[in-house]
Amino acid sequence: MNFTLGKLTGWIAAAALTIGFLLAMSWLAIGPAQHAVASRAAAPGGLVDGLFYAVAGLTVLGAAGVALMRSILYSAIGLLMALLGVGSLYVFLSADFLAVTQLLVYIGGVLVLILFAVMLTNRITDVEVSNRSVGLWGGAMLFVAMAPVLLAMATVTPFAVREPEVVLATTAAIGNAFLTKWLLPFEVASMVLLATLVGAVVIARKELKAD
Repeated sequence: MNFTLGKLTGWIAAAALTIGFLLAMSWLAIGPAQHAVASRAAAPGGLVDGLFYAVAGLTVLGAAGVALMRSILYSAIGLLMALLGVGSLYVFLSADFLAVTQLLVYIGGVLVLILFAVMLTNRITDVEVSNRSVGLWGGAMLFVAMAPVLLAMATVTPFAVREPEVVLATTAAIGNAFLTKWLLPFEVASMVLLATLVGAVVIARKELKAD
C-alpha cells in the first residue's frame, strides 16, 4: 500500500510539474512572443510547400515509430523513414552533399548494421524491460510538456525571409574543408563510425560454446 501510494504521489507531482512548466512557458515566453510578432500575410501554398509538409510528416511519423513500436524491427523501419525524411529536407535546403551523405552513411551504413544486428542477435525477444510502465507515462508527460512549446516556437518565431539564391554545388568546398581545416574532427567522426561497426559485429556474432 505504501509503494502504491508513493508511486501515485510521484505521478501527481510529475503531472503538476508538467502543467506548471506549460503555464510558466506560456506566461514568460510564448505569450510575449506572440504579441511581439507582427501580423503576416499567409503566402499561397504551392507544390513545393505541399512536398515539404509531406516529407516533414513522414519524418515525424518515422521518429514516432522508433519510440512507440514494441518490435525492434518495426522501430528500425521507422528509423529508415525518419532518416529518408531528413535527407529529403536537406534537398529542400539545397544541401546536396549532406543529402547524399545522409543516404550513404546513415541509411546505407549505420541503419544496415542495425538491421543486421537485430536479425542476427540470438534470443533478442528474451530481454526483460525493467521500466516498461515508467517509460510510457514518463515519455507521454515529456511530450505533453515539450510539444506545445516547440510548436509555439515554430509559429511565433519571426524567421527572416529572403529571396532564394542561385543553387551552387557545395561538394567541392566541403571536401576541401574536410581535408584541410576540419581534418581532425573528420578523423574523429570516422573513428566513431568504426566503433559503431565493431559494436554491431560484437552484438551480432554468435557465441561459440565448447563441446
